[in-house]
Order: sequence, then C-alpha cells, then structure tokens
Amino acid sequence: MFGENTSAYIHSISRSVASCTEICYTDHMQTEVKEIIVVGGGASGLMAAGIAASRGYRVTLLERNGELGRKLHISGKGRCNITNNSEIPNLEKNIPGNPKFLRTAFYRFGPKETMAFFTDHGVPNKTERGGRVFPESDNADDVVRSLVHYCQAQGVRMIPDVDVDRLLTDDGRCCGVQAKSGVVYRANAVILATGGASYPGTGSTGDGYRMARALGHTIVPIRPSLVPVETEEGWVVDVQGLSLRNVRLTANSPEGKKLFSDIGEMLFTHFGVSGPLVLTASRHVVEKPGCTLVIDLKPGLDADALDVRVLRDFEKYSRRDYANALGELLPRTLIPVIIRLSGIAPHTLVHQITRAQRAQLVHILKHLTLTVKRARGLSEAIVTVGGVSTKEINPSTMESKMVPGLFLTGEVIDVDAYTGGFNLQIAWSTGHLAGMSV
Repeated sequence: MFGENTSAYIHSISRSVASCTEICYTDHMQTEVKEIIVVGGGASGLMAAGIAASRGYRVTLLERNGELGRKLHISGKGRCNITNNSEIPNLEKNIPGNPKFLRTAFYRFGPKETMAFFTDHGVPNKTERGGRVFPESDNADDVVRSLVHYCQAQGVRMIPDVDVDRLLTDDGRCCGVQAKSGVVYRANAVILATGGASYPGTGSTGDGYRMARALGHTIVPIRPSLVPVETEEGWVVDVQGLSLRNVRLTANSPEGKKLFSDIGEMLFTHFGVSGPLVLTASRHVVEKPGCTLVIDLKPGLDADALDVRVLRDFEKYSRRDYANALGELLPRTLIPVIIRLSGIAPHTLVHQITRAQRAQLVHILKHLTLTVKRARGLSEAIVTVGGVSTKEINPSTMESKMVPGLFLTGEVIDVDAYTGGFNLQIAWSTGHLAGMSV
C-alpha cells in the first residue's frame, strides 16, 4: 500500500475534484479544449494522462481503486524495476508476445527516455545486473509520487473510486464512458489503460477486455505469465526455501523441444519452483502439462570438467561416507535429494563408488529434472498473456482500428515480456504514444 503521505495527497486531489464525479459532460461540448478520458490509474494510464494533458487537452483520469498506482507500488518487490537499460533490439528479444507491434512506441519513448523522464521528475535511477533499472531510493512509492505529481502539474483531474462499466460510442466513435454508478463521462477520446487480469487484488480484474469486446474487438485468450510453477516431484518440499544462483534452467516441451534456457536464480517452494528463471520460463510452459524443467547446477563446467571436480572431492574425502562428501559441491539441504536420485547408498564409502556411479551423479548434477504439473493462476501472475488483438490497433498511435477515438495501452493489449523491467517499459511506451497521439 502507499505510505500515509502519498495516500493523503491522492485523496486531497480526490476531494478537490469531487464534484467531477457527478458531472455528465454534455453531448455538444462548447469548449475549444478537447476532453480526454483515461480509464485506469496504473503505469500506462498515468503516463498517458500526463502526456495528453501536457499537450493542452482537458484530461480526466478515472481509477476504480481508492488509490493510484497500486500495482506499481508492489512491483519489483517494492523497489519498482522501472525499465531495462538496453537498446530496442534487446527489448524485442525479451518480448515473446508481439514485439514488432511495439517498435514505434519504443523508438518514440524507450528506456533512455524513460530513465530521463523519471530523473527529471525527481526519481534518479540506477542500473543493476542484467540492465535492470531501479530508483536510487529502492522505493516504488517514489515512482508513483512522481507520476501523480506530474499529472497534477499538467492539470489532470484524477478521480479514484470510479468503477467504469462500459465504453460509449456515437456513430461508431468512442465518445466517453459510463460508470457502474450510472454517471456518464463524455469525451472526444478515451484511453483504455485498465491493465490485465493478473494480481486482481490490485484492481486488475480484466474489465478492459470485456469493454473492448463489447465494441467488437477480438480478445486473444488470456492466461498467466511470469508465475510460479507447480511440479510433480514430491522432493521439492524437502528443499523449500532453497535459493539457487548461477544455475541454468531449461524448459522442454513434452516432445523434447527446447522452449527456453537461461542462467540465473530460482527458488524451491512447497509446491514447486519460483524465482526469476522460473517466472520467465513459465511464459513457455503455461497450459502445457508434462513439460520439464531441467536444472544444470554447474553450468560453468561441462560433464567432463565436472567429473574431474567430483573426482577431486572424492579423493579428498575417500574415507568418508558418500553422504558426507558432497558438502563442497552442493547446498546442504539439496544433498539428501541428490543422494536419493543418484541411487548410491548414502553410507557407501567414497573410495568404493564406481566410475559408472560417479557418471550417474554427474548426469544428475547437470540434469536435475522437474516435471511441470501446472502454472499457478492469474492471482499470482505478474503479467497477463493475451488481450486485445494487436491486429486491431494502430501501432503508430495506439488507436483502435475498429473504433475511432478509442486508444489502448499497456497490459490490456496482447503484448507481454519477460522479467527485468521490460513489461513496465511497454506500459511507459504505449502510454506515452497514446498520450501523444490522442
């Protein structure tokens, strides 16, 4: 949740524009300034609202929660991985879901522009391992505050606690929205920035999909991504809480096709596995029971080099039991599991272990295999795969090809990325482009 100061600040904005919640903008606006409605006060919505208002439009942002940026607040474990400090081709490599659609948005407002934007608005940032960019303060609240302050400075009317029910059209053009309370907000254009269906506790309940579908948009079936994975093997319970670093994780289809492979960190849980590597791999194994996750515990050594390493340890501890000779090779809690899987009796003296047995041990260290039962649900997913089809959105403007005056941003679109700041960059880029194009 927000800190008290931020929460009070946002609610003071709410009070100052409370009368707006009862306004029904007339069908025939007499003002010269165009009215823009932004539905959703998350990353892309706040960016879109601020940018549109900076161009002189009268912008009203409607947020169903009592607070703005709720999902942003918890992103990056409360640190907010703002973006990834990399070039556009690397962004596209980390976006398995329709990367080419985002090319214009990225070139208009990419990682460098994002980093500069937040620095200019009071959030100096730093680049960490893998190009991940965080606020220097390591505090996601600072990111939310900067966006709220930016929107306020541009004159955006931010109204929380408005649950939008449907999009309105007039002669085929989007002309406003209606809240569940019955209040109608008329506008020249609407930016739909409602997010996906992941982490529904933050307000991302998938309403944007329903509203877009009602106007004729195709919704690519949604499913969770960047989500922990449940596995068949019971031994994971014995090592729950164990974190592995610098291991290689490879995801294979039931037919043996390699779906994903990378080196990084992962975590064992009571139901299976999680952590950065697993979250990324989950994008490829969701709804594919029977996939395998193969862990290479020593990716820096090939099988022959690892055999030499094991042999060296065995010579050093030749008079010990096998169970007491693996301490320099493996984490303590993982040793009993590896012993069971190797098929070597734990009290076998090390000097009695045969070459064939040692080869079996080396194979397990390089191919510790888990069978995917299923991915966890949308309630635990960081992002949603699926959404409004990119074929029905103009990539140069983010405007609907089917409903003029409707613009779509962020996770409501069928685009998604791996971990590392790439998903938030999608939000900033599409929100910026919509705000500039509306």
